[in-house]
Amino acid sequence: MAVGRVIKRQRQFWVMILMLFCISSPVSAKERVLVFAASSMTNALMDIGRQFDRQHDSEIVFSFASSSALARQIAYGAPADLYLSANQEWMDYLAGKQAVVADSTVVLLSNQLVLVSPKVNSSAAVTLNSDWDLVAAIGDSRLAIADPDHVPAGRYAKQSLEHLGLWNKASSHLAQSANVRAALALVERGESPYGIVYQTDAKVSDNVRVAATFPPDSHSPILYPLALVKRDTSEMTLTFYRYLQGPEAAKVFRHYGFEVKTHSVGEE
Repeated sequence: MAVGRVIKRQRQFWVMILMLFCISSPVSAKERVLVFAASSMTNALMDIGRQFDRQHDSEIVFSFASSSALARQIAYGAPADLYLSANQEWMDYLAGKQAVVADSTVVLLSNQLVLVSPKVNSSAAVTLNSDWDLVAAIGDSRLAIADPDHVPAGRYAKQSLEHLGLWNKASSHLAQSANVRAALALVERGESPYGIVYQTDAKVSDNVRVAATFPPDSHSPILYPLALVKRDTSEMTLTFYRYLQGPEAAKVFRHYGFEVKTHSVGEE
């Protein structure tokens, strides 16, 4: 009997030790990758992130804002793992500050600039040239664009309007937004009769229609460079960096209207 009680107590002891070990041991956490990306990429990247997470023990987290705001945050030490900009200038800015990994920059995508109007406005088609009476078309409202002093979409918009001889008419009738998605929202809500956004933004909205497409030669090429941020790069970060250049991500990007510029890994 005594021996039986000792064995029973020993078993209870080891069961308690095992339980304490299980309680005190940290749960295996998924590896987190933080991506700073231009707001115009929100829908495509969210889909790609979920797709990647289903295939890996990972948690892809995104911070979306204007390329300029994100670049400044990275320059001041924000803990991003990857940066996806809506133009080369802000990538060059970070390269100049040695804030991204040398030789890791690749031009991933390109886009187009369009003029949009609320979908309920069935007579909103526009011929983009110097004869367009922009002020009459806007009326008492304003033309929605991203901030041309800081946001790539706004800079492209200003370049196009200058090229077409419309900037002087437009400059005093602007509703400037912090990023391109905010400009899109003004048109979606009917607060602006027209807005200038990327083709991919118009594609994801059920509440706007494309009134015109800006000539590609009216602005600098709309390119999206990708780079590793200069910090200790994890294997999962490298894996997602390559995945963004691969055929599965390319399929999603094309679905949302982007043109894939890189030769995707795995594609002939």
